[in-house]
Amino acid sequence: MRFGQPIKRFEDGRFLTGKGNYVSDIHLAHMVHAKMLRATVSAGIIKGIDISAALSSKGVINILTANDLESENFGSLLPLISRSKADGSPNFVPPYPLLVSSKIMHLGDIIAIVIAESSEQAETAVELIKTDIEPIMPILGVLEAASQDTKAVWEDEPSNICFVEHLGNVQQTEAVFSSASHIVEEEYVISRIIAHPMETRSAIGSYNHRENTYTLYAGLQTPHIIRDALARNIFHIESKCLRIISPDIGGGFGLKASAQRELALVLWASKITGHPVKWVSDRTESFVGDHHARDNLSKVSLALDASGKFLGLKVKTLANLGAYIDTFGLHIPVANLGGLSGPYSIKAFDIEVKGIFTNTQPTAPYRGAGRPEATYCIERIVDKASKKLGFNPVEIRRRNMIMPSDMPYDTGLVFRYDSGQFEKTMNKAVQLADLDNSEARKQNAGSRGRILGTGLAYAIEIAGGPQDSPLSEYAEISFDAAGNVSIKVGTHNHGQGHETAFRQILSHTLGVDPERTEIVYGDTSVVPEGTGTFGSRSIGIGGAAIEHVSNMIIKNCQSLASTFLEASENDIKFIDGFYEVAGTDYKLSLHDLAKKLYGSPDTDQSMRELLTANIVMSPENATFPNACHICEVEIDPETGQICLTRYAVIDDVGKVLNPLLLEGQIHGGVAQGVGQALYELIVMDIPSGQLLSGSLMDYCILRASDLPMINVEAHEVPSTSTPFGFKGAGEAGTVGSISAVMNAVSDALSSLGIEKFDMPATPERIWRAIHSP
Repeated sequence: MRFGQPIKRFEDGRFLTGKGNYVSDIHLAHMVHAKMLRATVSAGIIKGIDISAALSSKGVINILTANDLESENFGSLLPLISRSKADGSPNFVPPYPLLVSSKIMHLGDIIAIVIAESSEQAETAVELIKTDIEPIMPILGVLEAASQDTKAVWEDEPSNICFVEHLGNVQQTEAVFSSASHIVEEEYVISRIIAHPMETRSAIGSYNHRENTYTLYAGLQTPHIIRDALARNIFHIESKCLRIISPDIGGGFGLKASAQRELALVLWASKITGHPVKWVSDRTESFVGDHHARDNLSKVSLALDASGKFLGLKVKTLANLGAYIDTFGLHIPVANLGGLSGPYSIKAFDIEVKGIFTNTQPTAPYRGAGRPEATYCIERIVDKASKKLGFNPVEIRRRNMIMPSDMPYDTGLVFRYDSGQFEKTMNKAVQLADLDNSEARKQNAGSRGRILGTGLAYAIEIAGGPQDSPLSEYAEISFDAAGNVSIKVGTHNHGQGHETAFRQILSHTLGVDPERTEIVYGDTSVVPEGTGTFGSRSIGIGGAAIEHVSNMIIKNCQSLASTFLEASENDIKFIDGFYEVAGTDYKLSLHDLAKKLYGSPDTDQSMRELLTANIVMSPENATFPNACHICEVEIDPETGQICLTRYAVIDDVGKVLNPLLLEGQIHGGVAQGVGQALYELIVMDIPSGQLLSGSLMDYCILRASDLPMINVEAHEVPSTSTPFGFKGAGEAGTVGSISAVMNAVSDALSSLGIEKFDMPATPERIWRAIHSP
């Protein structure tokens, strides 16, 4: 299998025939079940808890509350990184306990865990627990929370401002703004949403009393990170005392990358009860129990000269962190701010982000994790500038794009691009979307009483590098006595097709048979190190690790090949998966070499160890996937109904490993971005904080019928920062699609004189915008 071949996914056979192994499929001996008692108010004081009736309920084994935690030496969930306040002092980190004892911080806060013989019995017992909670007025939105006269979410941080991050040069930016011919300003809402993987969060905790060790079964994107976080911060034990087994995962999207307290609660409950304890969230619980995502408010200003050249960019963002800080909560709003520069040459930046505490669920990574938010700010303001100055949206972008001859290019805002052909990529997208004939389609739509709008967005993101996530990755290759190969990787496959992609890479590097290759991941006792799957990093960093360890195997086995081929090492070359003797037809594959080595009485253990190699590798540079998205929508002004009629993407993900995998990733990413743009929104009642969108009856997610055919083509510009030129593709679709869709909606509405419209573009909101006085 070579790069660029459309190889069908190896893993789909078991998934499509019901042979996948998810947490819900795991049944341990003497296993019992857990349910969580969650707060039904967004803020309140706990006056009392009565568990007596619930304890006597049928099948109940135990009920654990904060009182039971007092006898334990458990710690608190902590963020992975820290930031600073405006005065340079460390940011405030609120306690994030396993169970709340006195104060409710957000709707869904966990008050108690019920363990029973069955999940139904546990659910019944939860309903029998009586709580006396005095509600207090919650603080829900970032504007309210950041106001000087607002009460504190946490008494130890009266400002409600967790951190202040500033990038750029204020004086330089002010200078270019003062000389600008045009200044375009707008305020943009990036709505609060929730991830909806097919498989809800779930976990099984098992404690071994004899060995004093824990085992956690859970679908996690980052098993090693979460192992270390739980062991170090909660249980105060060595990481080796906690084993995490992460089987198949039905989607992650960032939600399953973080350490969340249910994972620790089932482990603790197992220690207390002496049984393995299983918890599976249902959809209703997910809305209040899962960490949410996005939820930013940004004021954006773009300065331009008379010819439409970009001079400077100001962005002031309030990022809602929620009540507690997610594992990656302080990473998301800041780490991807480099995306604000887009593919454009901009002289000066003044960027400020404030992380704000509110009485809401913590905000976690969600597909793109800051990249879509940054792209939204720059691409929406560029579109507004094009209308204000009378430029075609394509032309204003073309005038400001970084040229290939400028590479490598330091944007002046975090990122240093290694490669890219932005104008050529955009030109291809214009052709693929048939943008030149959009005016005719607009007239046709008008004849049918519809309003057509066209939106373009050029998105650039960072993937798999020090500026994105300075974390290493693990790979190990070994051969068994039958000549079969096994590769252990620190990343995790939860829908991307890694079991196919890594086989393709290994086939390329070692020439091994994919059918004789096993991919091993997700078990921290089998794969000793790893970082995980997020940030479009797996193929770039994981692929580089595989390339390096493959070269180690080739080098290690050179002497073995010379022995079996009875030739000098100098006469042997490794070509297309075979050790070949120069000038002859003698050759030996690694499969056959391994069989000969294990089967020979003249070999010892040290020689067999040459067939195993591993590496922990950190990338030296990041990659910068980029794409041009073009979307067309039609709006029915009488009903507000919106229909996507055309969608095209030209994507530069570097060298394309597998076009089928790439297309699937882009389609899925686009769908999630379109869903946020059109439908998705966490809605809370004001002022109570009760969730009004607490089920799939109220929270709308995209359906296949809402999408047109998504036309995807690749424009390959290989990265200079990875061995094979890969750039990453997992989040690319989402990063550009939100902006493209909202630019299309705004283009349609602008014909009616509507200049400002925030996501989501639901029919009701569109109708009200059109018909409001």
